[in-house]
Amino acid sequence: MDILTNKENSILTITFNRPEKKNAITGAMYQTMADALRAAETDNEVRVILLTGSDSIFTAGNDLEDFMKNAAQFVSGDAENTPVVQFMRALSSAQKPVIAAVAGLGVGIGTTLLMHCDLVYLADNAKLTMPFSQLGLCPEFSSSILLQKIAGYHRAAEKLMLGEAFSAQEALEMGMANKVVPAAELLAYANQQASKLVALPAASLRATKRLMKASQTSLVNEVMQGELQQFGKMLNGPEAKEAFMAFFQKRKPDFSQFS
Repeated sequence: MDILTNKENSILTITFNRPEKKNAITGAMYQTMADALRAAETDNEVRVILLTGSDSIFTAGNDLEDFMKNAAQFVSGDAENTPVVQFMRALSSAQKPVIAAVAGLGVGIGTTLLMHCDLVYLADNAKLTMPFSQLGLCPEFSSSILLQKIAGYHRAAEKLMLGEAFSAQEALEMGMANKVVPAAELLAYANQQASKLVALPAASLRATKRLMKASQTSLVNEVMQGELQQFGKMLNGPEAKEAFMAFFQKRKPDFSQFS
């Protein structure tokens, strides 16, 4: 199974489990996660959700080959029905506390999804990156507004425009994470924090989360929709085609011909 789900001690753990592909996410994996998140909403046995990968990699982001098979839906404006957008909607609207425990590489949505989690713990070997501009694309998952709110405009612009990787410590300093811990201790620490939440009144936690997010819910949804529309347009553009062709041909893309 490329996505593992485990329910224990009132904690639903969703784990990326495709190590041979650096946990790159396929449509089927997004669908499994979306279904798990939606089911958790009405499951009284689940009080906290934990997202994680292995101790060496969180996720390399979208499996580009698989993603391109469904690219037509983005281009046609039918992105809402895609598994990835179902996952985005399910995570961003989750009512129960969501914790992310990230070790190793977190690429693209492997970084942007963290902005929708309530608690984020990074291993000291974590390396995050949002290389949308390098692929001729634009930010997704409301990251164009959420990263500004978290880190300020200039830090957000640097990370989203240049698309360069940054360390766990820098992510912590930017306000993207709660704590950096040794990789060997990450999952245990995240579970410890999850257990603390499990012991608290569930209704109180849901109300607290709802109140904290209420002022930005409409904005996040509006920005996400705008990003999806722009993403679909750019996905069919010459820069993206050059970027993806270069990726599959294992060469450096040449954007000098485009203005």
